[in-house]
Amino acid sequence: MLIFKTEGMSCGHCVASVTEAINSIDPNAEVQVSLGTQEVRVATQKTIEEIAQAITEAGYPILEQVVR
Repeated sequence: MLIFKTEGMSCGHCVASVTEAINSIDPNAEVQVSLGTQEVRVATQKTIEEIAQAITEAGYPILEQVVR
């Protein structure tokens, strides 16, 4: 499980943007986005760098990333 702390997410559109960005590089990824904690949790076969890049390119800066 990859966990990313982000900033700037505030609505359903933000959730959809992040989810779509991740699913565009891994259609099988399981994505959970929490607006309250500004966290994105991802179960994927892609690298942490690839997922971080997708989130950043969607417009949400990564503050911290963790692999569990």
